Amino acid sequence: MAVTRGFTGRDRRGGDDRLPPGQYDTGTGWPTLTAELTPQVDVDTWTMTVDGLVDTPTTWDWRGVHALPGSTYFGDIHCVTTWTKFDTTFTGVSVDTLLEVTGVRPEATHVFATATTGYTTNLPLADITGGKAWLVWEFDGKPLTPEHGGPVRLLVPHLYFWKSAKWITRIELRDHDEQGFWERNGYHDRGDPWLEQRYQGDA
Repeated sequence: MAVTRGFTGRDRRGGDDRLPPGQYDTGTGWPTLTAELTPQVDVDTWTMTVDGLVDTPTTWDWRGVHALPGSTYFGDIHCVTTWTKFDTTFTGVSVDTLLEVTGVRPEATHVFATATTGYTTNLPLADITGGKAWLVWEFDGKPLTPEHGGPVRLLVPHLYFWKSAKWITRIELRDHDEQGFWERNGYHDRGDPWLEQRYQGDA
């Protein structure tokens, strides 16, 4: 199983250099924030689809996605509400692995992620490829709890955590950007914590 120690495109020395501007270390806590009621997702009926601008649209069930080569992320996560959690461990499958199965058409530039609740978020394709994003179902070696997006969520740890859609069921590849739930409600289209891209109009 592959282990990734975070997105390496930035200086990750110890101490305060790991804390993006405007953030605080939440310590052992992990605040629970959501835009909707927490659903109870049945793994026997859950599916994950990758479609849109791909060569082979594909849907996996719970067993099928677990049969893919596993991957573990070890690193930090950052929420737009200003907390950061250091040294987290999430286990699942790299989004790169899903895209190797489906293929990516050359005109694809963005993705639109959808949750079972109808929650949506948008991301540049470059932000979920190259070892930067995962579907995860374990946190610190235990099943991901429903309030934190279990049984499976998207993990894009180098961006603010609203981009890591809980209860994910679909990733659609597109040739254009389209705002998701929080983006339509004033949050930044990309959400880089190191640039403090919290709201529309931020750099």
